[in-house]
Amino acid sequence: MIETLERLSSGASAFAVGGAFACAFILLRLHAWWRDRRARQRLAEAARLELDLPTSLHPVIDPDVCIGSGSCLSACPEGDILGIIGGVATLINASSCIGHGRCAVECPVGAIKLVFGSARRGVELPEVDAGFESSRPGVYVVGELGGMGLIKNALVQGLQVAAGIAAQLTPRPERRTGIVDVAIVGAGPAGLAAAAGARAAGLSCRVIEQDTLGGTVAHYPRHKIVMTSMVELPYYGSFGKSSMSKEELLTEMLVLKKRARVRVHEGAKVTKIDGEVGDFRLATTRGSLHARRVVLATGRRGSPRPLGVPGENGKNVTYRLIDPRQYEGRRVLVVGGGDSAVEAAIQLAGESSAKIALCYRRPELARCRPLNKQKLDALVKAGRVNVLLSTEVISVAPDAATLQTKARRWSLPIDYIIACLGGELPTQFLEAAGVKIRRHDGRTAMANPALAHRATARRGRLGALKLVAVGSIVMAALAVVGADYYRLPRTLRYDAPLHALLKPSGLWGHGIGILATLLMFTNFLYSARKRLAMFKGRSEIGPWLRFHVFVGIMSPLTILFHSAFQWGNQLATMTYVSLVVVVVTGLVGRYIYGWFKLDGDHAAEVAALRERVGRTLERCKSTFAPEGTPKTAALAHVFALADGAPTRAGAPSLFFGRPGEAWSVRRGLAATRGRFLDTGSYRVFRDEALRLRHLYVNEQFHARFKGLMRAWRVFHVLLAVTIVPLIGLHVWLSLRLGFKWLWS
Repeated sequence: MIETLERLSSGASAFAVGGAFACAFILLRLHAWWRDRRARQRLAEAARLELDLPTSLHPVIDPDVCIGSGSCLSACPEGDILGIIGGVATLINASSCIGHGRCAVECPVGAIKLVFGSARRGVELPEVDAGFESSRPGVYVVGELGGMGLIKNALVQGLQVAAGIAAQLTPRPERRTGIVDVAIVGAGPAGLAAAAGARAAGLSCRVIEQDTLGGTVAHYPRHKIVMTSMVELPYYGSFGKSSMSKEELLTEMLVLKKRARVRVHEGAKVTKIDGEVGDFRLATTRGSLHARRVVLATGRRGSPRPLGVPGENGKNVTYRLIDPRQYEGRRVLVVGGGDSAVEAAIQLAGESSAKIALCYRRPELARCRPLNKQKLDALVKAGRVNVLLSTEVISVAPDAATLQTKARRWSLPIDYIIACLGGELPTQFLEAAGVKIRRHDGRTAMANPALAHRATARRGRLGALKLVAVGSIVMAALAVVGADYYRLPRTLRYDAPLHALLKPSGLWGHGIGILATLLMFTNFLYSARKRLAMFKGRSEIGPWLRFHVFVGIMSPLTILFHSAFQWGNQLATMTYVSLVVVVVTGLVGRYIYGWFKLDGDHAAEVAALRERVGRTLERCKSTFAPEGTPKTAALAHVFALADGAPTRAGAPSLFFGRPGEAWSVRRGLAATRGRFLDTGSYRVFRDEALRLRHLYVNEQFHARFKGLMRAWRVFHVLLAVTIVPLIGLHVWLSLRLGFKWLWS
């Protein structure tokens, strides 16, 4: 009766689980298709609005490494910046990416690197190494000057550069030597954080600021929201909050300055940096200063990007909003589409009676934050601000600005223009300081500002080695305890002294089963880490994935000791086999996926070969046989080479149609032999055509394999979920049959 119940239970459960599995698989694939389609639409819309080019530090995703986990999508505080296309994370709303770096932290396989610039638009920045040291030894560059636009990033870089300098220097009393350990140029967030970090390390430091404490922040519009996340700073603790205005930030920076006892020399502009490592001499408008190291954290406020049109140097053109009340009753044109321009228009409308127009060259204000966009839309509806999109300023006169769209050109009466176009690199100052400028084109990985350390890869390897060591010790201990018993045949185990202890229902065997079950359920912690907002941004996700893999490997090995290396019933066997399949599919999806890659020059070689083969075919086309003849039919595959993939890239054609297609291509190439004057020219053409076909086949196999692996990962996830009821049923039957006295 018991055996019949067990067989019926296992059969019914297998049927039900199989049906639910198939339905869930289909639903998940449909959801992936819908998500892919939506992401492609968003990318096309971003390209239409010219929002597909990044302006700051941004992610580049390696499609051969990305496993499409989706954890990076919801990590960015700026909203929907990334999407999943073809199973790979893709930068979609690139212009809104401002370099938080959290997406890279959320990538479990390290497929995301952070870069400046792109192949389409390069970015010029000071040349620095991983420790922020510039091309001039002993001179460091951090913050906005080095390309970091976020205040949090600037603070983190300031702490990092201070830690790096402290590792190199032994503090020396300034009173005895007359040389300060660190001279910091700029009292903005990066400069002040560097000073606090240096003071915490016991180094003497001075901060030189040409204006006032706060640097660029001090010149922001009143009540501007400048910071939305926290950073741990020495002498202060958790610096920042979920929403902090300019005034609050300046107040807290003053508190940090006092607590860290940082000396800030305001109103002193650095004009020259002489000397070498260990003894730099900084000439300023208020005297000179000797320092062993120099940190440049000046930002870009002194070099606003100009309008670049006639009349830009007029008295009615300014590059920042200081006091809205000075424009009372005036006609003001704000130029720009970022947060600074939108906030200037909002502040003018709220604190003055000025007549305001906002001009932007793109068709949509997509670079500003959603909250600013909502405020501006409300002012537009109220008639307080006139927004002119797809419009450019082409000249400025004392009382008017000439504007232009694709359709027309007209003159707009104005009293003032406020150009909020961002800042340019202070090239002259950097070159005078001996700092070289480098153009970034999106190929060089940069340090992640979301991480306070730079030993991520090394820590990851050490963590993996620790897990391997723990697993090896556990397996060795289990093997040592029951080595003699597990080697016995099943019929002889009943008389073994350790049988009562080590059998599956024994104290040791049953205890191992309970621990193995609990261990298996910890595997879902990785899924929770990926999906739940409460875990986002608190730590790297890489260690969670490594633990996930560790538990996956350890679970079936541990269960072998629970079962004493024998199988007693169908349900237990089915559950164990399912668990092994889950582990194997997970390992394949994690490690085999990245083995199949396309060469970095693949696309360029395909384009060059297509052009050459197509050009040759076009020259020979007029001498080919008339349509309908056998020779022309044979040439069909050769012509297809210059137009794209020779045949459809479906899985059946990849595995079964390629041999026949290869024969057709070679037959078609042979038909062109008589169109060449010499054998050498024909052989070059033939070899190039065959090479082009080979590259096409590689590309198609690559795409199909990646598609297979995406489905494979869905299979892995679903199978992992279906194991839960199987384990539950196994536990229930064990309790039902092993503890009958509870139910009698």
